[in-house]
Amino acid sequence: MARQTQTAPRGIPGDAPGYTSRKSMYGDYAVTGRTITINRPRSELYAYWRDFSNLPKFMESVEKVEWEGDVSVWTIQAPGGDVRIRAHITTEKQDEEIAWRSVQGSDIDTEGKVTFRDAPGGRGTEVEAIVAYIPPVGRLGALVAKLFQKEPRVQGRRELKRFKMLMETGEVTTSHNRQAA
Repeated sequence: MARQTQTAPRGIPGDAPGYTSRKSMYGDYAVTGRTITINRPRSELYAYWRDFSNLPKFMESVEKVEWEGDVSVWTIQAPGGDVRIRAHITTEKQDEEIAWRSVQGSDIDTEGKVTFRDAPGGRGTEVEAIVAYIPPVGRLGALVAKLFQKEPRVQGRRELKRFKMLMETGEVTTSHNRQAA
């Protein structure tokens, strides 16, 4: 499937202070963001997240992430079939930020970033995840809508909570069988 061609905004909005959850539109992009505090050092959280092969351990819909050169290929489970996102890292600041953008050959036009900053009072690390995507049309759009029917804000909150659980306790407690950490 060819991804929609769209001129992406330069960087996704993410500087809305005081918010722990937001969803809005930015041009044609739907944008959602969440922030959570995790009682672990920033460097540890960054290193774990940066190894994209770890993401399926706490992201429910992500089946696997593989590398083709400098492009990560995400396979996401969706009703009716898998969705593939081919993404290139656009920004990488050690222990601070990872940003990505989908490239040609992706089923969805998307970009996002995860930032890691020290939490106030030495309480660990604030992890903020922001994702922007163009809701596709047609059959793929219907599949993606079902995939994200969990409401992107809710899904983002769940994924960050699972990340917190995994990093603080070493496991993710779920009601269904998932990979062990």
